[in-house]
Amino acid sequence: MTPLETHLRRRLRLTGPMTVAAFMQEALLHPEHGYYRCQPALGAAGDFVTAPEISQMFGELLGLWCLDYWERMGAPDPVLLVELGPGRGTLIADALRATRLRPAFHKALRLHLIEASPVLRQRQAEALAPFAEPIAPPQWHETLADLPEAPLLLVANEFFDALPVHQFERTREGWRERAVIEPAVDADLEWTLIPAGPQIGLLDEKTRRSPVGRLAEISPQGLTIAGEIGRRLGQQGGAALLVDYGYGDGQGWSLQAVQGHRRIDNLLIEPGRVDLSAHVDFAGLGRAARERGARAHGPMTQGAFLEALGIRLRAQRLTRDADAAARAGVERALARLLDPREMGTLFQALALTAPQGPAPAGFPPD
Repeated sequence: MTPLETHLRRRLRLTGPMTVAAFMQEALLHPEHGYYRCQPALGAAGDFVTAPEISQMFGELLGLWCLDYWERMGAPDPVLLVELGPGRGTLIADALRATRLRPAFHKALRLHLIEASPVLRQRQAEALAPFAEPIAPPQWHETLADLPEAPLLLVANEFFDALPVHQFERTREGWRERAVIEPAVDADLEWTLIPAGPQIGLLDEKTRRSPVGRLAEISPQGLTIAGEIGRRLGQQGGAALLVDYGYGDGQGWSLQAVQGHRRIDNLLIEPGRVDLSAHVDFAGLGRAARERGARAHGPMTQGAFLEALGIRLRAQRLTRDADAAARAGVERALARLLDPREMGTLFQALALTAPQGPAPAGFPPD
């Protein structure tokens, strides 16, 4: 039994069933035993690999996307460059390296990183050390609400999938919420259904009228963050780029557990030592941002988005003078990022912009 499971069982005995969202919050972010507080999540030695870890091309293109938007929005100085959940800092470092030929852009940047893990903050600081001049030292925050008000360029890659979700099922008795309980006997934690909490009100009217058997999943925290991004873009200007695995407008339960690059069938086993994530509802994020004043573009598949940004041309330049092994490595990375059987269609990209701002690169015109 993990230390976190001991804590969870004690809490369940005291307070009763725990919603899926509450379980995720504890499993991932418990201050002492949470997964992101103590596990080497990223890379070959961790539990999963993200696009920036697969190839430098990903972070470089996202950096150039930000630079392009900054220039076309009038090159404000200062401008906040924000990343939500920066991991080991690979993406933001690649973005800065790709844009260093525009000194004015780097001079205008104010780096702000939204990161809860002290361990990862240190890794990010090390990754950003080479860019100490002329960029001001990065600032770290626990939440988006801590950011100063200013024009914004925000990137979030595989951030929203880790936010807690509530799961509901339409039964003959009405909507019920999925929750975790401790069995009466000494056994593994189990799932149950309890009366739906107030978050059921966040489901759209069509979903709430669904027939018996319908499953629904929603992330109030994700909607709140998307709304806050929309407010800032509407009032201060700028753009945000959200890339994650998810669906344009989906349904059902998608919560999954991963350990050592493999999916775990029982999501309640070894809490605190496995990664938990859920598919992102991009349509919901877009609606939440629009309601607060932003404009939404997409979503579109990651493969199509990277193709539109010119990733194949970038791959050609990287391999122009490379040996056979290096060329093969770039080709493998390209396939993982673009192939529909890999990340190409499972991952989606959504852009949010100020209502009167320019159209973002890579996305079809409205």
